[in-house]
Amino acid sequence: MTPAPLRAVLLVTAALLGLLGTAAPAYAHGADAPDGTDYRTAVTGITPARPGLTVRAVEAGARLELVNRTGRDVEVIGYSGEPYLRVGPDGVYENTRSPATYLNRTLAGDTALPASADPAAPPQWRRIDDDQRVRWHDQRTLWREPTVPAPVAADPGREHRIRDWAVPLRAGGEPVELRGTLDWVPPPDPYPWWVAATLGALLVGAAGLLPGGRALRGVGAVLALGGAAAVALVLGRELDAGAQGVAGVLLGLLAGQLWPLLTGLGALAAGGWALARRPAADFVLALAGACLTLFVGVANLTVLSRAVAPVPWSGGTARVLLTGVLVAGVGAAGAGLLRLHAAARAAAPRTLAGPVPSPPGHR
Repeated sequence: MTPAPLRAVLLVTAALLGLLGTAAPAYAHGADAPDGTDYRTAVTGITPARPGLTVRAVEAGARLELVNRTGRDVEVIGYSGEPYLRVGPDGVYENTRSPATYLNRTLAGDTALPASADPAAPPQWRRIDDDQRVRWHDQRTLWREPTVPAPVAADPGREHRIRDWAVPLRAGGEPVELRGTLDWVPPPDPYPWWVAATLGALLVGAAGLLPGGRALRGVGAVLALGGAAAVALVLGRELDAGAQGVAGVLLGLLAGQLWPLLTGLGALAAGGWALARRPAADFVLALAGACLTLFVGVANLTVLSRAVAPVPWSGGTARVLLTGVLVAGVGAAGAGLLRLHAAARAAAPRTLAGPVPSPPGHR
């Protein structure tokens, strides 16, 4: 491989670093869903139960999702006892006079209220969706103070129940209460994960110093595993965002997580390319490894230091997957660059030597 492809890898990597700043926001579930948190929001039930009415926490607890299959309207009550949302056979409606309509537009609840917001005024319903499903931030289920709760400050090393929360509903004109819990979960120590990722990446990258196809195939296998871990993380984030069914998951992936998905699939393909020892496999390893590191590894670093990850599995599982992504991405990029550099150095003497001089007397 000549120095030109080596420079191309470096240039593409630099360009990807610039693109990361614009690609990362599209990776979030909602407009301001967290990439990880130490507060666990859980729904414990609806009292009295209503068949066909389900609610769950999504986006690492940042939102509640209500699905109404009862055939009758269900209202979510706002912070001052006013109707806030209405979900039923005709779709989803929001009350433009409810302060909650504006406060719940952001996770921080810092949207300025318009003059028309008045919880005592008769509701003015505005249709916002034709589905029977709605998601919203609810301040009653979240911890919004800038400091941790007092029990956590006194003993941050163990789990704490912050509060039991309740959100009033009205189903078919009858009062219903949605109940849940908010817990503090001690964050993990990120140091062991960083050590594991660093040592693993160095080990994989060092394979680039070994000649022959066995080292190439080994790095390719690691990259393929990292690509599979990346795809699992992407799917997990979409499922945690509330996507349901094959069509719903695919639509969510294409609409909001296209870059991470393509990166994971690309790493799988690049790993297979290297395992087959196809032409330019070193270049493919370096490029796919850099993409995997940037678009999936860097974009999810918060997972290493937060207890609750935005996936439907445990935080520990998410950290294992992310560590695998970092090992494969950084390691493959390093190994590919080292092999490209070695190939360039091996080709340099032949390039610079010039034509072989003719022996004396030769005509």
